[in-house]
Amino acid sequence: MAAGSEKGAAENAVYVGTKPVMNYVLAAITQFNEGGNEVVLKARGKAISRAVDVAEILRNRFIQGLVPKNIAIGTEEVQTESGDKINVSTIEIVLGKS
Repeated sequence: MAAGSEKGAAENAVYVGTKPVMNYVLAAITQFNEGGNEVVLKARGKAISRAVDVAEILRNRFIQGLVPKNIAIGTEEVQTESGDKINVSTIEIVLGKS
């Protein structure tokens, strides 16, 4: 997953993956600076903790009055290279200006 939006996805989504946390913080700040009122942080698997870090850094260091409007958790079934199906946890954190 990469920072920014994917084809057909919501324009205000930031997909959190394996890059450094500040890359995703910058992507979210860019969304807000372009006039957005909300940003959705999406992550799955081991990147979930990085998404939470991004949300907390945004709230505590960069954007005053930013609040989590919704947090959704779930599970996706993913097929591995060997053909096995495994369950991967997912999270979506919606951050908005209060």
